[in-house]
Amino acid sequence: MTKSRDKTQGGLHGLKVWFLLVLAVPLCVSAQADETAPDVETIVKKMDQLYRSETSHAEMEMHIVTPHWERTLAMTVWTEGMSKTFIRITAPKKERGVATLRIGNEMWNYLPKTNKVMKIPPSMMMGSWMGSDFTNDDLVKESSMLNDYTYELMTPEDAVPELLYIQLVPKEDSPIVWGKIVAAVQAEDYIPVWQRFYDEKGNLMRVMNFKEIKTFGDKIAPSVMEMIPQNKEGHKTVVRWLNATYDSDIDDQIFTRRNLQRRR
Repeated sequence: MTKSRDKTQGGLHGLKVWFLLVLAVPLCVSAQADETAPDVETIVKKMDQLYRSETSHAEMEMHIVTPHWERTLAMTVWTEGMSKTFIRITAPKKERGVATLRIGNEMWNYLPKTNKVMKIPPSMMMGSWMGSDFTNDDLVKESSMLNDYTYELMTPEDAVPELLYIQLVPKEDSPIVWGKIVAAVQAEDYIPVWQRFYDEKGNLMRVMNFKEIKTFGDKIAPSVMEMIPQNKEGHKTVVRWLNATYDSDIDDQIFTRRNLQRRR
């Protein structure tokens, strides 16, 4: 009887050990998966700061295409952190001197023809900048993906292994018109490939593609952004970085309303 009882207890003990091991396996796998899973906050932060740093100074071109006309704007852009942006158009002659300034959540435009500085109300931040397919907010980045959206990794039906996909939904208190944004980045370095913007009904409204990755100093980023609206056939706007300098000293007077009216 004792031997039989010992065998039974031994069998039960072995069964318990086996059962605990079975339970532990998925826990270990889950822990390993968590360790290797990409940090979505890090990805979103990199998207937010892609073309920014402590400071930046860039020469750029914007090519606007419609079914009836095309034009190219040359411009110089300065930024400081996420809160200050100054843009001055340098060509063509017709638009030379037009300037845009943002400080925090305030934005102004200067039009040389009328010699007037106009403050842009928040309701116009989603309006077109200089007749392009980019909005005022796109150019001066008042909204922040990191602060104004909730975000999570997702896997669309047409996912490819080389990319990671993030869905961003505006927070309730953020003044953003999009219902959601879906972004794709390269899995190896989080450099963006495209972003798709949807309205509140889930309709795709525009697609922004990132192309021609280049090195600007210590920063590696796409040198071309292509914006294609989905509700305006034959329209697109392409922004190209010709050169850029990051983390260099910038005169504080750049980001002033007085500088808007200076002709350089």
